[in-house]
Amino acid sequence: MEEQFILRVPPAVAEIIERLLNDSSASSEDKNLDMVFSEDGRTGTFVIGNDRFSSSLLDLPSVVESYKTYDDNVLIKTADIGQMIMVREESDGVPEAVEYRHGLTPPMRDARRRRFRREPDLNPEVVRRVERDLQNIMAGGTAENIGVEMVEPREYGDEAAPNASKKVASAPLAKPDAPEAGTAGGEPDGSDTDETDDSM
Repeated sequence: MEEQFILRVPPAVAEIIERLLNDSSASSEDKNLDMVFSEDGRTGTFVIGNDRFSSSLLDLPSVVESYKTYDDNVLIKTADIGQMIMVREESDGVPEAVEYRHGLTPPMRDARRRRFRREPDLNPEVVRRVERDLQNIMAGGTAENIGVEMVEPREYGDEAAPNASKKVASAPLAKPDAPEAGTAGGEPDGSDTDETDDSM
């Protein structure tokens, strides 16, 4: 797998890059492309020839796969791209967040808000406390700040007395008319007799 990123530049810069790539007679000074980042690793300067532009390293809202082909028939996956370097002109504002809110294509416009579930509003302190309690329980301990409530057992004698008068005596179920084993109605099933069948 290769390491790749997406370079998004303004239209004027894109024309310069295209001209430099297609023009073989250009001098090496004109083909000077450089990217210098500051200490935070998120902001920097894009240099092309003698022009300088501000740039930012932004995270994409989703991972983009890139493919390569040698015969226009078989595609080979080469990388998962998760970041983009955005080169901007001086009139453009500096992005406030480290994640770019749009995807690369028009259907992914404002993708984080429209297509992905919102992150739950959780208090970080509650999450840390629950995680600490779970680790204590898995280590054989107990959770912290457990509230214990003592409950008196109910006395069922008083509650059962009124209900006892409402009970209805159930009649015994009638047995079906079937001959019992050992009676004159027939022999019991599986009984052993001394008579054997000699007809075979």
